Parts: sequence; structure tokens; C-alpha cells
Amino acid sequence: MKVSKLVLCLPLFLALPKGSLGQSAPQAGSADPVATVAGQPVSEQELLETLGPQQVMQLRTQEYEAKSKALDSLIRLKLVQAEAKRRGISPEKLIEQEVESKVADPTDGEVEAFFWGQNRAGASFEEVKEQYRASLKQVKLQKARQVYADSLRAKTDVAVLLRPPSVTVAYDPLRVKGDPKAPITIVEFSDFQCPFCKKSEGTLHELLTKYSGRVKLAYLDFPLREIHPQAQSAAEAARCAGEQGKFWEYHDALYADQSKLDGSELLTRARALNLDEKSFQSCLNSGKFKSKVEADLQQGSKVGVAGTPGFFVNGVFLSGARPQADFEKIIDGQLALLGAPHSSQ
Repeated sequence: MKVSKLVLCLPLFLALPKGSLGQSAPQAGSADPVATVAGQPVSEQELLETLGPQQVMQLRTQEYEAKSKALDSLIRLKLVQAEAKRRGISPEKLIEQEVESKVADPTDGEVEAFFWGQNRAGASFEEVKEQYRASLKQVKLQKARQVYADSLRAKTDVAVLLRPPSVTVAYDPLRVKGDPKAPITIVEFSDFQCPFCKKSEGTLHELLTKYSGRVKLAYLDFPLREIHPQAQSAAEAARCAGEQGKFWEYHDALYADQSKLDGSELLTRARALNLDEKSFQSCLNSGKFKSKVEADLQQGSKVGVAGTPGFFVNGVFLSGARPQADFEKIIDGQLALLGAPHSSQ
């Protein structure tokens, strides 16, 4: 039986169960019980509270990422169908003309490199060469179809209304870098002794430069005291420096050399920044900011932070030292929602 080429292409654009385009799965309301015990209902809210904030945030993020990936595939399919309709040809014909006819068969060199890249120990290349040639051709076709569909997207009005999960995170306006009126706020939960936090400093600097006036950074403490014994005192010291208007200068000095965070070094940094030494030492010795550091830590735990660094970009969670592109994707999406330009020209 001859199978339509479009049917063969569908999985490359769309990874949804058969028949899902014409059906809607019934969904339970949030108030519906998820179980009953001796006639007493167990609510979904009770279930989520049992899981804990970190697991709930992780589940919601995973659900969003799965939906987002499927939506991208569905959008590509719709774009191809719309372009085919505009031209008055079938989607199969469009793909054949614009993609399949332009993708060359893999060379022997490409096939051999592909073969060895698969780590097929014990197999003879000559025996499976044509099999691998066919597989590599499908890989190239899949990429070409995606690139073509994305080129259509660049010329088409596409509005993505799917929103990532977000939470409200309070922050201290006295520990904010950038324009206070910027529409995008990156809230960072960080630890002065954490090497991954230091690694993220360059990324954050680049973001504040690229999105000048559009993005601001708010710093919150999340000292991992079990593994970073000096992180708590460093966090308190930075707040003491903030009392004298130099939180960010002290922040930068701490990250510049994380090997020197003991008491004497904290004071040395204060002297280097020309802080009032007596006031700084008194602040640090009193433990004045211990409870405030703890408040940051507790808030982070409640919103799903389990390690450092943890970021919330207008409430959208990013965990760990992430590439700049991960931040930019969320920032650009949030700016689009607000009708603001993306980045500085």
C-alpha cells in the first residue's frame, strides 16, 4: 500500500497521539478529589502540598516544556499547511519542492562519520553502509523540514499564548541592580561561596548590558550552610556593606575571590571599599541581618528553590548556571507580552 509522504513527515512536525487533533481529553476540575478514604475526599491541593514546593515546580516546568515542544511541532505543521494552501498545492507537494528536492544524498564520508558516531562496535561498515545512508538522509530531511517551517514562521503572524508557570517572588528594592522601573525582573537566589553562582555573574552582567533599561536584577540570599560554612557570614557582611550604600561593590568583591570569606577577609574587603570599619564590624558582630538572610532562604524554599543559583525571570523559574540564551528566551517572551522591544539595537 502506498503511504502519503505527508503522513511520513507528520511525526517530524508533530509528536501527538493518533487522533488527538480531533479529540479533547476530559480534564478533572481542580476542585475534584483525586481520591477518597473512608468516604473523605483527598483534594489535589493536599496532594501538591505533600509533594512539596520543589517537586511541584519541577512537575509544572516539565509539563510546560513538554507542551511547548509539542506546540512548536504543531505550529510548524500548521505553517506548512497554510503555505501549501496559499500556493494551491498539497502539503506533500510543497515539502517535496521546497525540502526533499534540495537535500542531497549523504556522501560516503558523511555516512562513515555517522556510522562511527553511533558507536556500533562489531558491525562491518560495508555491510550496513546503505542502511546508515538511509538513516542519515532521514536525519538531514528532518532538520531541513524544521528549518523550512521556521522560515515560514518568520514571515507569518504567530502568537504563542501558552505561558510558562510563574510565581510571585518578593525582593528587596535596596539590593537591585539596573533601572528600578525596568519591566523585567530577574530575582536571583544565590550563595557567595557557590562556584556555580560565580559562573553566572558574567551571564547576568551581559543580560543587564544587552537589555539595558528593560531588565533589572534583584539579589536574594540562599546560603547552603551544610556545604558552604562561610556563606551565611558572607551574606550578612554584604548586607552590612549595603547599610553604607555599597552592597553591589561588596557583592562583586566576594565573588571575585571565593577562597577568602572568613571573618578577617570580610573586614579586609570592607576596608578596601572605604567602609566605616567600626560600623561594619559592629553590624557583623551583632548578627543584625541573620534573620533577614533566613527569611530569604525560607522564601526560596517555598517557591521551589533547592540549590544555587536559582532564578525567577518575572516569576518564571530557571535552576542552575544556565546559558544566556535560556534567559533571553524568557526575557524576550515577557517583553513581547508587554509590547516592549526585545533587546537594544
